[in-house]
Amino acid sequence: MLTCTQQYKSTYTINDDVTSSTDESKEARKKIYAIRKQKEKKIRDKKVSLVGRYIERKLNNNMAAPSQPTKEPGPADHQLPEFKKSHKTEQLTTGWGRPVGDRSNVQTVGPRGPVLLQDVVYIEDTARFDRERIPERVVHAKGGGAFGVFEATDDISDVCKAKVFIKGTKTRVAMRFSTVAGESGSADTNRDPRGFAIKLYTDEGIWDCVGNNTPIFFVRDPFLFQMFIHSQKRNPQSHLKDPNAVWDFFANNPQATHQFLFLYSDRGIPDGFRHMHGYGSHTFKMVNAKNEFVWVKFHWRCNQKIKNLEPKTAKFLAGEQPDYALQDLFDSIAKKDYPSWTLYIQTVTDAEAKNLPYNPFDLTKIFSQKQFPLRKVGKLTLNENPENYFTQIEQLAFSPAHMPPGIEASPDKMLQGRLFSYTDTQRHRIGANFLIVPVNNPETNKNVKVCTYQRDGPMNTSQNYGDRPNYYRNEFHGPDVTSRSAHIEHATYEAGLSDRHPSQDEDNFTQPRVFYTQVLTDQGRQNILDNMAEHLEQCTDKDVIKRAVAVLANVDDAFGKKLAQRLKVDLPKK
Repeated sequence: MLTCTQQYKSTYTINDDVTSSTDESKEARKKIYAIRKQKEKKIRDKKVSLVGRYIERKLNNNMAAPSQPTKEPGPADHQLPEFKKSHKTEQLTTGWGRPVGDRSNVQTVGPRGPVLLQDVVYIEDTARFDRERIPERVVHAKGGGAFGVFEATDDISDVCKAKVFIKGTKTRVAMRFSTVAGESGSADTNRDPRGFAIKLYTDEGIWDCVGNNTPIFFVRDPFLFQMFIHSQKRNPQSHLKDPNAVWDFFANNPQATHQFLFLYSDRGIPDGFRHMHGYGSHTFKMVNAKNEFVWVKFHWRCNQKIKNLEPKTAKFLAGEQPDYALQDLFDSIAKKDYPSWTLYIQTVTDAEAKNLPYNPFDLTKIFSQKQFPLRKVGKLTLNENPENYFTQIEQLAFSPAHMPPGIEASPDKMLQGRLFSYTDTQRHRIGANFLIVPVNNPETNKNVKVCTYQRDGPMNTSQNYGDRPNYYRNEFHGPDVTSRSAHIEHATYEAGLSDRHPSQDEDNFTQPRVFYTQVLTDQGRQNILDNMAEHLEQCTDKDVIKRAVAVLANVDDAFGKKLAQRLKVDLPKK
């Protein structure tokens, strides 16, 4: 019979076909042990070899960067040591201010006894910890930001009366960059549009210029926006990103062609947040002091060199340094290498807009810079890192509805939808009183005094307008309109049939064709083909691939044929 020890060892022996007995000689036992070890080594070596070859293949095919970046410690890595140098230890207290004597041991009955409910210090910390997270943004969840100043350098008073554009005016700004589809913990080097949102604390209230690093978008109707985002997010059953959904949405919505080409071009993966342009994207209205108006688009042109990441480098960074863009922004500002952007506008008169061959309020279209040249307005510089990410960046709340006098909305359907949706999502994420959170408060500008009849609500930490009358209109000196003519919105006239007017076929390919054939280089066109093919190859539904390629063939016949050949699908006969 085997001893207990022998039984235990035999249980964990791999392919042990040699048994031992108490009568075996010492030499025989050594040989058996050697045979066993040799077998185990062969199995180990085989596994290591297989894994090694797999990793090597993946690196060569997908992840190996031409020159893999090495992460050197920067200012962000030294934040805690620097804090230690400039601060002394303070007395720990509870949230209500009581000094705490022990933060390591909970109150119990005896050393091993149950915890006491009377330990209100522990209860407070735990209850507060349970509520630390607020809902993340449904889009643009992963992001970083900073503060700075916008200076109006050029006079545009002939087209806009907003005080923020008076030449020489300096305005404090808060800015947030982001990806679109990824969650809060996702990599910021993924192929995805980048959010480019600027909050300007002007003398006439907040101006939120909420755009992207692309001058166009995927859809032109806000009713499609939610569906587009669902297609970019996770599969409802597997909870995995699903290329079938991405490309099926595209194939069913050719209006996305312009943005898809931009996304899969070299600019689809910017090198951090500092090396890309920003755009207001929508068409807006500007009104001057004479109550004359023009249509306008905002362009924030990067003063750093435009840089983009190669796909292999981006994938490498996604695994090794997923917060690459956040750290790059933080470190550059800490080193006083302040990033900046110059604001330009394109203006179009109403008469010119009516003569355009396309809808000037279509978010999938651009204004030609040859026909409508850029006009310089001012310079934005980021020169201050946040002191606390949550209070200053995570709670930073933007809405394109926030515009000072002189800047107004256009009939752009997507803009009209965002005017409600963005403000509504801030009320959901942060609460009805999100505008009294310091980073969102218009009174950050000392020349602004907020006076409304809005009252109360959860987490109202303001003075709640004190003893002022809380109804309008009154004769007790409550807030009133003092200059209607100066602040009333520009009057517009629209007439038409109230209906759900379809816009799916409003020329989806002319501008994308110009972008593909005239803006991109030969190498740029090849890169789009490679990038799209790599993603389309991940679709498991051949019909999705075929339909997507058929849409792209409308941009350029040769492009469509190359893509079809690469993906081994047939194009439909014309």
